[in-house]
Amino acid sequence: MAKTNALFMSGVPELLVLRLLAREEMYGYQLVRAIKAASNETFDLAEGVVYPVLHSLEVRKLLKAREKMAEGRSRIYYTLTAKGSKRLAELSEQWQRVRDGVAQVLGGQYA
Repeated sequence: MAKTNALFMSGVPELLVLRLLAREEMYGYQLVRAIKAASNETFDLAEGVVYPVLHSLEVRKLLKAREKMAEGRSRIYYTLTAKGSKRLAELSEQWQRVRDGVAQVLGGQYA
């Protein structure tokens, strides 16, 4: 699989994490697997990428964390806060504008 340009990916992990947590509460490694599965393996983000994003979002009060027992283990589960939902809406709108602009250029509008 081809590597993704790191600069091109700026902000994408935050958007993906927020979107998946808007659907359901998850713990860190579960998110790693969910991102890979939901993107049809386009994004294979390492734990070293996802966990710092989770911690940053929690510090910014976009996520709420709670400890919960699952499968005999204590895990930290994350959910979106109201502020996180607002941030997701903002990022989604920005992504739509970028996607539409790139599609126009690639579609030959400016060739």
